[in-house]
Amino acid sequence: MHSDSNPSPQDGAQKRVSLITGDPEKAIRKLSGPMIIAMVLMMVYNLVDSIWVAGLGANALAALGFISPVFMILIGLSNGLGAGASSAIARCIGSKNKKGADNAAIHSILISVGVSLALTIPLLLFLPDILLALGAGESLSLAVDYGQIIFAGTIFLIFTGVSSGILRAEGDVKRAMYAMAASAIINMVLDPLLIYWAGWGIAGAAWATVISSALVSIVIVYWLLLKRDTYVSFSRHDFQPSKKVLKSILLVGLPASAETLVIALLMGILNGILVITGGTDAVAIYTAGWRVVMVAIIPSAGIGTALITVAGAAYGAKMFDKLSISHLYSVKLSIKVALLLGVITYIFAPYMARIFAYSPETSYLAPTIALFLQVMCFFYLLLPLGIMSSSIFQAIGKGITSLVMTLFRELACIILIAYFLAIVWGWGPSGVWWGIVIGNLVGSSITHLWTRRYIKALQRTRSPDI
Repeated sequence: MHSDSNPSPQDGAQKRVSLITGDPEKAIRKLSGPMIIAMVLMMVYNLVDSIWVAGLGANALAALGFISPVFMILIGLSNGLGAGASSAIARCIGSKNKKGADNAAIHSILISVGVSLALTIPLLLFLPDILLALGAGESLSLAVDYGQIIFAGTIFLIFTGVSSGILRAEGDVKRAMYAMAASAIINMVLDPLLIYWAGWGIAGAAWATVISSALVSIVIVYWLLLKRDTYVSFSRHDFQPSKKVLKSILLVGLPASAETLVIALLMGILNGILVITGGTDAVAIYTAGWRVVMVAIIPSAGIGTALITVAGAAYGAKMFDKLSISHLYSVKLSIKVALLLGVITYIFAPYMARIFAYSPETSYLAPTIALFLQVMCFFYLLLPLGIMSSSIFQAIGKGITSLVMTLFRELACIILIAYFLAIVWGWGPSGVWWGIVIGNLVGSSITHLWTRRYIKALQRTRSPDI
């Protein structure tokens, strides 16, 4: 068993730890790149998966759509628990508490197994009822066929997210990237083979997801438990059951997971306002254009993920100047990237719009989709303020504060302003677009000021509760 004063990690692990505890600006740059690449590949996989399933017919594609909300909740839970693990471990690394980091890592793995077991059986038993409640109708049998396979592999979905968080906590973002990228690539390769060549239909798409997740899980288990070249170790002697450690992980992980539900709720309410003011065409325009927006915000999301690790280590070390630097640099870097992407989107919006309106039946939507994208360019610019604010509070273990910020930005600001502009002022669908922009401007600016005030208070007191 390693001692706190001399953990004797291997050279590679020590180099990664030195990175996250050293120059915060360099660490943010080094850690965010691989995460952005992995996120892009995962988004490409989701798109490719839908394309392959679409070849089976409208009912199969609809079945995928009805499973998506439940599946995204699981992914959100996986990513949230991964953020909780990353935050808890990074804080221990920053405070040079090797035993604490090991114990937090083991607790994280046990949480992933426990949560998976608690969810799998209810999901399988009540899946038909859940899908009926979501309106599956004619596609119910296909959705059940797909969902039963997907949710039988819940443990792999949750484990990969949590274990990736463990790797990120010690700066090992390359292997976290390899894991996410491998899962996406294997899935894309297996999709046509199992759906069409093996003739498994929609079940083949589900098996492709489960097999790819299982294979990646096996590789991660090898890295963590057999190869043993990580900073954290998983010896039985390193584990000490602790409510405090459990609370430290879950107080970040569960609120971070809940933020996914908040975003889903936001999308549902905005769709409702769009239907009222512009009918199904307004929803189609928003849905198509939002796919481009989701790609454009990936860099900010990747930088925010890196910030959790770097800021967590700085907070654990009580180096609040570094915490402040990491926050401001992440904001500055994200805004620069967002500005570049905004200019590109604004210029090429008409061409991007044609991708989603290439058929004669939808070509009339192209000009409005292009206009939507040009409005959303302004949304890109200040979004980093909100993302980095949430990341800071997740990093220091205050996940509930991060959730409150998200509720404030998404529901209190965006929904209220969108409703006022679209319905009260009568702007129609464009009122929803500008509601997103202005609501984000107000909400993100306020949460940024909130975060800066909190960090300055830390710098004055130098006595956080860690």
